This record gives sequence, structure tokens and C-alpha cells, in this order.
Amino acid sequence: MGLLNKIELLKDMIQTAIDNGARTVEDVHKSIADLPFEVLEKNGLLDEDSLQLRERNQQTIGAVYGKIREVNQKIGELASDMFESLEDGQHIARVMDEKPKSKTTDK
Repeated sequence: MGLLNKIELLKDMIQTAIDNGARTVEDVHKSIADLPFEVLEKNGLLDEDSLQLRERNQQTIGAVYGKIREVNQKIGELASDMFESLEDGQHIARVMDEKPKSKTTDK
């Protein structure tokens, strides 16, 4: 496995770790943000407006972490494109550096 392939594999692993980490942090964030609503609900103080606010709060948190995952994906795609360009450049350089094979002529 070439160096560029190893680097791209490492990039994929980091990208996956960021995505998984963002999902985990999102779940924790949503749980913590929902605690006040749970207390209000248990005490019978959660009205229709509060329910809507609770849902909007969860959606907003989801949108923020969704954007983080989207940016992570775009950065990964950009890096993959760069690796592909580097590999193409290496291939072109190898082809250009090859000495032309001499033709044998029959005499």
C-alpha cells in the first residue's frame, strides 16, 4: 500500500471518528437541553407552547450537528480529490520519466 493510500485511509478513519463523535455529542447535548422540559412535564407545567419550544430546540440542536457532519463530509471529499490529483500526478510523472524503448531493426 502506497503512502498516499495510507494517508487517505487515515483521513477516512479520522472522518468517521469525527462523524461518530458529533453524533454522540449531539445525543448528549439533546439530553441535557431536554432536562428542563422533562422537569416541567413531570410537574404538569408544560403547555402547548412549551411543547413546540421543546421540539424546536431539539431540531435546532440537530441542525447544528447535522451541519458539522456535512462540513466533515465536504472536507473529506475535498481531501480525497486532492489525493486523487496527487496520484494522477505521480502516474503522469512516471510515464513521462520512462525512457522510450528502442526499436530493434532487422538488417
